Amino acid sequence: MSTQRGLKKFLAGIIGVAVIGAVFYGASHSDQAQSGGQSAAASSDGLFPIKTWSQTDCSSTPWVVADQKGFFAEEGLKVVYTGDTQPAQQIPSVINGDNDVGGGTHPNTLAVAINGGAKIKAVVAGGIDPAPDLDPKLRHMAWYVTPESGIKSFKDLNNIQGKVKFSTITTNICADFLANNIADRNNVSRDKIEWVSMPDIQAVQSVKQGLVTVAGVHPPYYKSMEDAGMIKIADSFDAGLGPEAGVSYYYFSEDFIKQHPDVVKKFSKAMVKAEKWSNDNPEEARLLTENWIHVPVSATHYYYTSTDLNPRLIDPWIKDLENNKVIPAGKIKSEDLLALNLVQ
Repeated sequence: MSTQRGLKKFLAGIIGVAVIGAVFYGASHSDQAQSGGQSAAASSDGLFPIKTWSQTDCSSTPWVVADQKGFFAEEGLKVVYTGDTQPAQQIPSVINGDNDVGGGTHPNTLAVAINGGAKIKAVVAGGIDPAPDLDPKLRHMAWYVTPESGIKSFKDLNNIQGKVKFSTITTNICADFLANNIADRNNVSRDKIEWVSMPDIQAVQSVKQGLVTVAGVHPPYYKSMEDAGMIKIADSFDAGLGPEAGVSYYYFSEDFIKQHPDVVKKFSKAMVKAEKWSNDNPEEARLLTENWIHVPVSATHYYYTSTDLNPRLIDPWIKDLENNKVIPAGKIKSEDLLALNLVQ
C-alpha cells in the first residue's frame, strides 16, 4: 500500500481547497452538467437542491434510482449534478461548498481526510459486500488478468520477478485495502504491488494492453472484462472480511449537517429507499446504471439498506491504516467518521 506518499497527496488536496473548482464534463456528459445547472436555478418546485458531482462511476446506482424513481422527491429533495470532480478533489469540494454531499466513499478515504483535519461526517452507509450465497457478480470488486499472463490466482503473483502493476482509482480506497488483504492471505508481500492510478473504465483497456498486470474493477465493469476474455483471479470475498469488505458511505461537511439536519435525515432516508429498491430489483437497477454510465453493466453493487450507522463495519479499515502507519494508532476511532449524534 502507498502510505506516506498517498497521505501527502491527499493532504495537499485539503490544503489546496481554496483554489479547487469543479471540472465540467464535455462531450457525452455535458447534458448532465447543464441539467444540473438548470435544476439549481429552479425554485418553484419547492424541492431542496442537493449538489453532487456527476456520479457516473460504479457508485452511481443509488443516485440514479433515487432521482428517477422519485425517492428524492418524496423527501422534498432534488439532486443537482455539478459536473465531474476528480477523486482527489471530491472531499475538498464538499468542504468548500462546491458540492454538498459525496458518496460511494470508503472508510479509509474518510479516515485519512479526517486525520488531516477535514470537517466531514458520514451520514448513511452505501455499498456492502453481499452474503456468500448471493450472486458473485454483486461483490464489491474483482481482479482480472489476461490469459497470456499465466496467472490463475493471487499466489501466482509470487512467480513474477519484481513488482506487479495493479490498477487503482486512487490510494487509500477499496482497491488497495482489499487487494492488500487478499495478498496477505496468499503470502504475497504488499511491497510486491505497484499501484497505477486510473478509472475502472481505463483499467479494462490497460490490462488488455499490458500497461498493468492486474486490473481491479467494480461490478459495472465485470462484463467488459469478461467480454474481453480476461480471467478473474479474486474478488472482494477473498479478503476474508465479510460484509465489511464493501462498506462505503455518503458524507456531508459538518457545517452543512449543522445548518440542515432535517435535509441530511431526508437524504439518508431517500438513499436507503433507493438502495433497498436496487437490491430488490437488480435487473432494472442494472439497466438504469448502464444507461447512465454508458458502458455495458453486468450487475450493480449490493447495498446496506439501513440508516443505522454501525461503527464496527469500519474497524478493519481503520486497523489497516494504523498497521501501515498511514494514520497514528488510536488517533481516529471508527465513531469519528460518523454523524452519530446528528442523524439518529
